[in-house]
Amino acid sequence: MTLPALAHDDRLVLAIDRLDAYRVALEFAALAARVRVTPASLRDQLERASASIVLNLAEGVGRRSGPDQAHFFAMARGSALECAAILDLLHARGVLEDAGHRDARGLLGRIVQMLSRLISRQTPARSPRPAA
Repeated sequence: MTLPALAHDDRLVLAIDRLDAYRVALEFAALAARVRVTPASLRDQLERASASIVLNLAEGVGRRSGPDQAHFFAMARGSALECAAILDLLHARGVLEDAGHRDARGLLGRIVQMLSRLISRQTPARSPRPAA
């Protein structure tokens, strides 16, 4: 599925528009919204968690400090992993077909990788412990 351009006016580009992780998260959220399985509680949880990825990414980009950004990116990554678990559960129960599971997990894998990199860029490197 092709998403419409995020910024319609070249003069009005937000920082989030430049982030590949945001585009992939939107793509996954659109895919998650099309998952029509039972029970409805898992479908609803998938929709909430997929929205949380997008929203936490946006909130993180809007923060000024690295630790604040890392916090929201970590929340987005947690939601992505929650989505993966929901998809695995639906697949294991036989209510989500192989192709849909594979495509969705592929997007989530990309999202988690990108978020992990964003988090590591915002987290100060720890100095090694002195030898005892």
